[in-house]
Amino acid sequence: MKITGLKTYLVPPRWLFLKVETDEELAGWGEPVLEGHAETLAAKVAEFADFLIGRNPLHIEDIWQSLYRNGCYRGGPVLMSAISGIDMALWDIKGRYHQAPVHALLGGPVRDRIKTYCWIGGDRPAGLVAQARALLDRGFSAAKMNVCGELQIIDSHAKIDAIVRQLGELRDAVGSDMDLAFDFHGRVHAPMAKVLLHELEPIRPYFVEDPVVSTQIDAMADLARSTSIPLAVGERMHSRYAFKQVFETHAANIVNPDTAHVGGIGEMVRIGAWAEAYDVALAPHCPIGPIALAACLQVDAVCYNAFIQEQSLGIHYNEGNDLLDYVAAGQGFSYDAGYLGIPQRPGLGIEVNETVIEKMAGVGHRWRAPVWRHEDGSIAEW
Repeated sequence: MKITGLKTYLVPPRWLFLKVETDEELAGWGEPVLEGHAETLAAKVAEFADFLIGRNPLHIEDIWQSLYRNGCYRGGPVLMSAISGIDMALWDIKGRYHQAPVHALLGGPVRDRIKTYCWIGGDRPAGLVAQARALLDRGFSAAKMNVCGELQIIDSHAKIDAIVRQLGELRDAVGSDMDLAFDFHGRVHAPMAKVLLHELEPIRPYFVEDPVVSTQIDAMADLARSTSIPLAVGERMHSRYAFKQVFETHAANIVNPDTAHVGGIGEMVRIGAWAEAYDVALAPHCPIGPIALAACLQVDAVCYNAFIQEQSLGIHYNEGNDLLDYVAAGQGFSYDAGYLGIPQRPGLGIEVNETVIEKMAGVGHRWRAPVWRHEDGSIAEW
C-alpha cells in the first residue's frame, strides 16, 4: 500500500482537516491545525507531501521520525502540528486496515470512558452561573473557564477581588456538584499568579491551567511549591523534550499537551507514559475539531494517568459551526453523564461527513486571535 495524495480542507469555525489517500481505496483523516494559523499548516502539509507520496502508510513510526528529523529544523508549533495531523491520519488508515480501533493496536484500552468538561464564560468570563447550571442539567459535572481578561504584570487588588468574587459566586451556586477548572491562559504573570492562587484556594479549583506562560517553568515550579491547587501546563509545548523541565522541577501536577500540536498520537502516548513515572496526571488539550478529539480519545484509552478530556462542544469559538457538525450521524461520539465513550470502531473510531466538509471548505475561515491591550496602551496577553 502506498500514499497517493494529501488533501486539506479549511473549514469553519477555525479548523483544518486532512485526508490522506492510498492506492488501496483506504483513506485516513487528521487535523493538522494551529489555531489562527490554518493556512500556514495547509502549506506545511503540502510541503511534507514531497516526502510522503509513495510511502507505505503503515510505517507510521518511520514516517514520523523522517518528518521530524529530516533537515536542520525540528520542533515548534508549525512543524509539530503538521506532523500531528499526518500522524492521526496514518493511524486512522492503520486501524481501518486491521479493522481495529487505534487503541487496540497500542495495547488495548485501560478504560471504556473518560470524564469530560465543557467551556463556559467566553474570553472575558461572563454568565458563569447560568451556563454552569445549564451544563449540570445536561449531565456534565465539570466545566472550565477563563478567570480574567487583561491583567498587568503587577495589577490592583481591586481586579483580584473582582476575579475572586465572580468565581466565588460560581462555587456558591454549584456547590460541590461541579468540578471547576480555572484557566489563567498565560494572561497572569508570576507576581499576580502567586497572589491569585492564594486567594482562589478556598474555592477549591479542580486545577488551574497555565498559571503562567509555558516559557516560565521555573516560575511555575515556584508556584507549585506555594499552593495546594493542582497546576496544569502543556498546550503550548510541542514535543516530549519540552516537558523535561516540567517533570524534573515538579512544576505541574497535570500535563495537557494537545494531540494536534505535540506530534500526534504516538508522541502523546510517550508523554503520557513519561508523566506517569512522575505521578503526573494527563488531561489532553483539545478545544478544536472532531478528528483531533477522536485522536485524543485513543490516547485516553491507553494512558492510565489520563483523567479528563477537553472538548469544544459549545465553546465560544464555535460560532456558526460546532463539534458535531462534521461527523456522520450515529458515527461520532458517545456522551453519557458527563463522560465520553472510548470509540470502538476501526481507526480513530468516527466517520466524518465528507460532503459537509467539502461544502464548508468552500466557505473557509480566517480566524485570528483577538488583539488585546492594557489600559496604558501596551499589548496584553490573550
